[in-house]
Amino acid sequence: MIDLVTITGLAAGCCTTAAFIPQVLHSLKTKKTTDLSIAMLAIIVLGDMLWLIHGIWVNSIPIIAANAASLLLVFALVSLKLRYG
Repeated sequence: MIDLVTITGLAAGCCTTAAFIPQVLHSLKTKKTTDLSIAMLAIIVLGDMLWLIHGIWVNSIPIIAANAASLLLVFALVSLKLRYG
């Protein structure tokens, strides 16, 4: 059985990861990313990568899953930013 700490971590990871979905969808729909800061995206990528490494080191599935998924969404935003400016 999964403990409350793991459930809390998974729920938190789902919330923070899902926060990127509206921006990705909006950017895909409008093909506009001028208001996205490339510096902010770079810092988020760095932070997510460090959290992912940390999660691997401490063997925490919630941290690994949330940050791997966040990285995919942020890489999508970076790609859209580079494509549409």
